[in-house]
Amino acid sequence: MTETIKIVLIDDHQLFREGVKRILDFEPTFEVVAEADDGSEALMIVEEYNPDVVIMDINMPNVNGVEATKHLVDANNETKVIILSIHDDENYVTHALKTGAQGYLLKEMDADTLIEAVKVVADGGSYLHPKITHNLVKEFRRLALQGQPRNINQLPTEIRRPLHILTRRECEVLQMLADGKSNRSIGESLFISEKTVKNHVSNILQKMNVNDRTQAVVVAIKNGWVEVR
Repeated sequence: MTETIKIVLIDDHQLFREGVKRILDFEPTFEVVAEADDGSEALMIVEEYNPDVVIMDINMPNVNGVEATKHLVDANNETKVIILSIHDDENYVTHALKTGAQGYLLKEMDADTLIEAVKVVADGGSYLHPKITHNLVKEFRRLALQGQPRNINQLPTEIRRPLHILTRRECEVLQMLADGKSNRSIGESLFISEKTVKNHVSNILQKMNVNDRTQAVVVAIKNGWVEVR
């Protein structure tokens, strides 16, 4: 029997919070054990309910999500937090992750992305919204090019697909992860089901010996296995 993932949901917008809860309630292995509308309540709720994952809005009136995350992590380093935000700016993402958040989702997320993020973070991994992953990949590439002693036009342009460890289909999926596509979008592009996409992603992570899709993309960039476009 699959173990239930206990979730605390903290967001000051009631309608949005209700919508997120409705999505989470559809997943049989999820249980929303408590809700709050401000980060000031986070520590007390976590101590009372001992959730596996806290999903928290970044912008709240009294104590924002990043401050609340710091308090939670300082009190209990086992706390796993996913930040919800409208901001895709690198500074917001970096600050949230440095504070101790294991996940960062944009509020434009679809249901599948939310569910996948909760499962990955509950399992000890980290998860960034696909759009965030793509932005970070582009920034990583830009910084890498700045460190090169030669002109950008002299850099090798040929992409070496990792066919020694991945199948051709898995290479296609890895490229689309680097492009910032969600599982649903990948499935639509390749004319395969989302379940098949999830299986491909799981195989990619296992074969590359990484914990999550963000790590897979970073490794792929470092090795020249994907294009940054």
